[in-house]
Amino acid sequence: MARGVESIRRAALGAVGAVVLVIGVALLVLPGPGLLLVFAGVVLLSRAIPALDRFVAPVRARALRAAEESVSSPWRIAGAVLVGLFLVAAGVVWGLLPELPYSGWATGTSLIISGCVLFALLVWSHRRVLAERQAAETAGHRTH
Repeated sequence: MARGVESIRRAALGAVGAVVLVIGVALLVLPGPGLLLVFAGVVLLSRAIPALDRFVAPVRARALRAAEESVSSPWRIAGAVLVGLFLVAAGVVWGLLPELPYSGWATGTSLIISGCVLFALLVWSHRRVLAERQAAETAGHRTH
């Protein structure tokens, strides 16, 4: 019985991981948190297929590096905020104007959600970078 439950769990993790990975790959070229979803998909797949565990660390490193780069300067932060505002505004426009191609609230909602996710990731990245800087400063003060 335990083997059956474990097989079902691994199959479910693999299926969800594959879907998240495919969405993440699509979001690498579309607006959204592509690299972080690729990372989440790889983590889920590695839980289902242990042989894939070797891909987790490199993808994690690249995703975290991309998150840090997104808040590395005030210009990048401003650009990301403008993109987020554009996504939210475009979502409202697409939801309200039936003349636009693929108009409707399904498209509009996906754009609005993408903008909100961008803002959340921007805040998370900024807090993470600040925490790392504070930790480095604290460690620097201890060595002197």
